[in-house]
Amino acid sequence: MSVLSTVVFADISGSASLYETLGNERATEAVTQVTQWIGGTIEAHRGRIVKNLGDGVLGIFGDAASAVSAAALRGHQERLSRWPLPLRMNIRVGVASGDVVDVDGDCYGDAVNVASRLCERAGPAEIWATEAAVLLSGAAPSVWYRKLGTMGIRGKSEKLMLYQVEWRENEEPDSLTMQAALVSQFAPVDSVLGQIQFSWHGVDLSFTSAEAPVHIGRATDARVCINDPRVSRLHARIDWRGSGFVLTDMSSFGTWVRFDGSDVPVQLRRDACNLHGTGEMALGVSFADSSAPVVKFQVAGGCAHLG
Repeated sequence: MSVLSTVVFADISGSASLYETLGNERATEAVTQVTQWIGGTIEAHRGRIVKNLGDGVLGIFGDAASAVSAAALRGHQERLSRWPLPLRMNIRVGVASGDVVDVDGDCYGDAVNVASRLCERAGPAEIWATEAAVLLSGAAPSVWYRKLGTMGIRGKSEKLMLYQVEWRENEEPDSLTMQAALVSQFAPVDSVLGQIQFSWHGVDLSFTSAEAPVHIGRATDARVCINDPRVSRLHARIDWRGSGFVLTDMSSFGTWVRFDGSDVPVQLRRDACNLHGTGEMALGVSFADSSAPVVKFQVAGGCAHLG
């Protein structure tokens, strides 16, 4: 019998490189500590650990608000700060709600598959959730939601509206969005605080902070469509984060960002950086390849620093 549940899929970002850097024994010990802590967090929020998947954990909840609170994994950044730099690992999380079937302790259903796909798409330290999970979670404590827009998910015939779960530590409760009304749980629409322009093969496209997020990719419905086979369908996402534009790489092969005045590009692999001033980004291959698809950008307004 299927039961409405919320599935949390948490995965350690960049664990493969950790094994290469530290060796199997030391990396395994570090990864095991993190996955055990993730599992403990799931159980502390009244969830059930379905299975450990090497460097990931699959959990299931009867209550969506508890699932979202567990997904925030509060305290992980504090834990990381006490670890040596080579051992610091970010966690990415996918959350989805739907009917789930339990078979001998394992669980099956569309929500399980979607949560896994969202975890794959999320960047380091990001939590992606379906609209169903967000609506069911209601006023989950100390979190709010940023709309990512509709995206195609592998295995789904229709696109899904997705959200990023945001949470803030070390802030007074009064400064957090905790009202019971669901509408107050969503990030307010920005006024026009910044503008970003992209140039690609003689085409100029401009977006304001209020129009974010902006997706760059090969898909025809990407707002900045780059028709090149080396570019992923949804290659990168541009968000407005309160004081500036942030580029998050979502691709298979990476994004390189080069700011005017700097000869050293920033290489992103499922990572993010702030965009400022003018510069260009190479998609799928580095600037070293003279045929690389390169998009120029120019930012007006917002902060002027590199994150």
